[in-house]
Amino acid sequence: MLIHPWDAAHDDAEWQAWLSGHDFGQLIAGGTGRDLPVVNPVHFVYDGDRTVLLHLARPNPVWPLLEEHPRALLSVTGDHTYIRSGWNTPADPARGVPTSYYASVQLECDVRLIDDAAEKAALLNRQLAHFEPSGGRVAVSATEAPDKRLMPGIRGVELTVTGVRAKFKYGGNKQPADRSRIDAELERRGDPLDALARAQLARRER
Repeated sequence: MLIHPWDAAHDDAEWQAWLSGHDFGQLIAGGTGRDLPVVNPVHFVYDGDRTVLLHLARPNPVWPLLEEHPRALLSVTGDHTYIRSGWNTPADPARGVPTSYYASVQLECDVRLIDDAAEKAALLNRQLAHFEPSGGRVAVSATEAPDKRLMPGIRGVELTVTGVRAKFKYGGNKQPADRSRIDAELERRGDPLDALARAQLARRER
């Protein structure tokens, strides 16, 4: 993706903090010599540093690609909203240029596939601790029913981050007065996604 200097992450801490608050993205695998990649919407757990864990069903078409070439891209986008043309170009709103505000982090990753039952159980327990911290579900077991029977139906994936492309597109090339005006318009419109974009706009102002 195109990243202008004013949209780039300030440092690793910025994209790491943002990604730590998101746990759903797209796992993209290209394999070798194929026309199109396989794209999987997926929940994941990020450790805050360089490791991501997830799992997918065994019939998923992604496995041959990852076995051929154990590299993948995890793309996570959020806090997005549409900026109307008149808001973005107030001097001539009839001929204004609209834009989008959004955050996007793309992780280039080495891939390790996990088929060991005990390791898959540990991965699932990490995910349960993240997504269901209040508990209620007993720990996943690689040796006891019904988990033992279900375990062969999935494969685990450990991603090790080797490169990052991070973008926070919130009017960084605009003057403070313009950003304040756009923020007011977002508040006035009040769509659900506008509040998330406004929070990012305010954070990037600091």
